[in-house]
Amino acid sequence: MRAYRATKAIANEQDAVDAIADAHYWHQAEWLVVPVELLPAEFFQLSSGLAGTVVQKFVNYRMGLVVLGDVSAHEAASAPFRDWVREANRGRELRFVPDQAALDCLHDLASGT
Repeated sequence: MRAYRATKAIANEQDAVDAIADAHYWHQAEWLVVPVELLPAEFFQLSSGLAGTVVQKFVNYRMGLVVLGDVSAHEAASAPFRDWVREANRGRELRFVPDQAALDCLHDLASGT
């Protein structure tokens, strides 16, 4: 799994496209790792539509998205968000990982080590 860690906030659709382009063209990444601190509160409120819009850009451009950090407070506050995290972690395009150790395990699984 070739991954690149985002360094700029992703607050809207254009930020997502810019991050995807940066990760793909400059870093040859297949996955973009975005720390939760770089995502606005609206991302975690599914009713805002931001998460769906951002994730759809990643799917369209065939770039995986890893949200890195603790989202347990958001899961506790919203059953739909909790369900989305669970379903996303079963899929292939989006992962939520709580910490660097979990990210390292994902990398190890993807590389077969």
